[in-house]
Amino acid sequence: MKKQQDNIVKNTLFLLMLTLILGAILGSVYYVTKEPIARQDQIKHDAALVDVFSDAAEFQAVEITEDLATELRNSLDGAGLAKQTIDEINTAVDASGAEIGHIYSVTSSEGYGGDIQFTVGIDNEGTIKGISYLKIEETAGLGMRAANDEFKSQFVGKQVPEVKYSKTGASADDEIDALSGSTVTTNAVVNGVNAGLLANQIVMEGGAS
Repeated sequence: MKKQQDNIVKNTLFLLMLTLILGAILGSVYYVTKEPIARQDQIKHDAALVDVFSDAAEFQAVEITEDLATELRNSLDGAGLAKQTIDEINTAVDASGAEIGHIYSVTSSEGYGGDIQFTVGIDNEGTIKGISYLKIEETAGLGMRAANDEFKSQFVGKQVPEVKYSKTGASADDEIDALSGSTVTTNAVVNGVNAGLLANQIVMEGGAS
């Protein structure tokens, strides 16, 4: 009986030590990889800003105050964009220091494969400069076609209050062609772009200032 109890104690201590060692190893791996991952995320983030506003010389972060965040949230909800979030706003500035537009980082939680995150560049006239993905994990060969230039370029140059999509062929200035067989992804991206357009209206009108 005593030998059995001793074995239980030994096994328990062994498992405890193993758990502590594995925990220490995992902790070390986390701290070793944390900085490189953060650095890569920042590089990707900065590239996405340039991608949608290549003629900007500088990007200046806009503080999203509590009042502005509330106004954005209420406006998005009221426009039927409850599953879209404005994560970040940057002002695009040219070489002379003049403001030439804004970039909105948007998360759309309506994607087929999860959240879709991207930047939307919009100039001072309300014209879309482009979109650039920060995260998209849609189905290969279907929803992932949203990352192709053929799809993304449809948004460029549009100066409309909101964008719509057509399954039968875009025929109006405010329409784009939906991805065949990927309506969910198309809808998620279009709603994300519309969230950026709505946010731009609020910012340009001096919302929560």
